Amino acid sequence: MIDSAPKDELLTAAECAARIGLTVRALRVYERHRLIAPKRTEKGWRLYGAAEIARLHEILALKQLGLSLSRIAALLEGRANDLDRALAMQEAALSVLRSRAERGCSLVAAARARLRGGEALSVAELVTLAKEAHMTEPAFDAIAQRRYEQARPRKPIEIDPSALDKYVGHYKSEVGVVWDVLLKDDKLYFKNPGWPVANYALPEGEHQFFFPRWPSQVTFGLSPQGTVESLTFHSGGFESVAHRIDDAEAKREAAILANRIKNKIPNAGSDEILRRVIASLQHGNIDFTQFIDSLAARLQLGFSVVFEELAAKGAVQTLAFRGVGPLGGDVYDVKFENENTEWRLGLAPDGKIRFLFWRSMP
Repeated sequence: MIDSAPKDELLTAAECAARIGLTVRALRVYERHRLIAPKRTEKGWRLYGAAEIARLHEILALKQLGLSLSRIAALLEGRANDLDRALAMQEAALSVLRSRAERGCSLVAAARARLRGGEALSVAELVTLAKEAHMTEPAFDAIAQRRYEQARPRKPIEIDPSALDKYVGHYKSEVGVVWDVLLKDDKLYFKNPGWPVANYALPEGEHQFFFPRWPSQVTFGLSPQGTVESLTFHSGGFESVAHRIDDAEAKREAAILANRIKNKIPNAGSDEILRRVIASLQHGNIDFTQFIDSLAARLQLGFSVVFEELAAKGAVQTLAFRGVGPLGGDVYDVKFENENTEWRLGLAPDGKIRFLFWRSMP
């Protein structure tokens, strides 16, 4: 009988390093950090096969996300190789680098165009240009670590359904969103005004739950007395805390939102905020501190695409308030020289922008 199973090709340390583009010294460093454990010959020579190279893919992916070797070791400890997830991490890291390079090119091009037109650049604009064009902004190490952790496969555990009752209630996030936690068919369901239906989460720990349909999780916070006081929503490398509120406050929040939607009451000054944001996005001199952290990071990563898209629309001709969306965001019709658009702008209680969407309209 002929064995048709593929044989695992084994590479020496020098061959492995040369093919991947590393050094033998780097392989030794990874081994010292217990990130990789190559096979050994009878004489002690190290050999690298498919499993070891797959692990190297994970290590390199996490390094590109900015994690230190000690943090990578903590993340990978006791976990089997996941080549697809490693490649996804590498793809995401390369996309970030490409996005930052494109953003730097866009800023340089815009700055040169202004200089050719006789305009001067302010100190703030020069600082932004120096940081973005030379890519000196440090990697978001903590964000990268959380994103990787949130993306790993999850397995539900068995839990007594009676233990779920204590989580039921209302929770108001730091950006003003009220979450309703419901118990149905022995499962916890989560709902906010922006979700058309409630979504269930499965337990993975005593107070930890995960959504099986996307890489997001919820952790409940308890007081020393065991009372549930808060929940933390983990998604996209960020964490959002919501503190428990009673039924009366939840009803007041719902009534305020319903009144704004029914009577079309915008947030104070949202029209001027939107005009300022659009202008700054078009000119490449955006102040990211006006956004909540998660939105600022997403805009920074995709800034080159946003800059090019909005620049192509031309100058704003008219901006008209149309109403309030289900999440409390103000809806505006914005007519540019070259396109009609709809924008949704949401503000947090502290005045920062918590979400910003736009789409083309007929």
